[in-house]
Amino acid sequence: MLEECKLPYNTIFVDITKGDQFEPDFLQIAPNNRMPAIVDPDGPGGRPISIFESGVILQYLGNKTGKFYPKRIRERVEVDQWLFWQMCGLGPMAGQAHHFRHYAREKVTYAIDRYTNEMNRLYGVMDTRLADREFLAGRYSIADMACIGWIKPYKRQGQKLENFPNLKRWFERMMLRPAVIAGLKLGKERALSIEDFQKDKTLHDLLFKQRART
Repeated sequence: MLEECKLPYNTIFVDITKGDQFEPDFLQIAPNNRMPAIVDPDGPGGRPISIFESGVILQYLGNKTGKFYPKRIRERVEVDQWLFWQMCGLGPMAGQAHHFRHYAREKVTYAIDRYTNEMNRLYGVMDTRLADREFLAGRYSIADMACIGWIKPYKRQGQKLENFPNLKRWFERMMLRPAVIAGLKLGKERALSIEDFQKDKTLHDLLFKQRART
């Protein structure tokens, strides 16, 4: 999703359905046993650096390449606040909406309503923000990259883009960008369906009943 960035990289798929995220080698890179995580072999001082958490990864790559992440403090704050808004709000709330609407083996009406409504509120926040600008921080940035993956499955969150015309225009604009299309496609062919998780209790428990591992 970095568009014009020409950094060489190798993609390693971590199969969460087989517990790859708990392998010691991966935990050395991502101690929270979650994706994404990267290793830059040419990090600060020419030494490798590993990074986990998507927001930090985007900031790091933006800093390193000088693309999609402003250098001026005032403009950078605009990007950072919407990046953190996604990390602390849009992403986690969408995850809960997806879980209780589709993955939970027991349907809890309160939880479904709670997170569907919260997603509706967050869509409204984005819609208002985008009323007078094309992108969240004015110019296309890592904040937009962070958000698009959570807006694409809007139907699964019980939302209608027609109710948010400014957000809908942003979404359509984003989906025309070749790198966004490529980024969203990455790994799609390996993804399991909701039905797979509902039918396979072992797989369901592996992903949704994790506890501390010592």
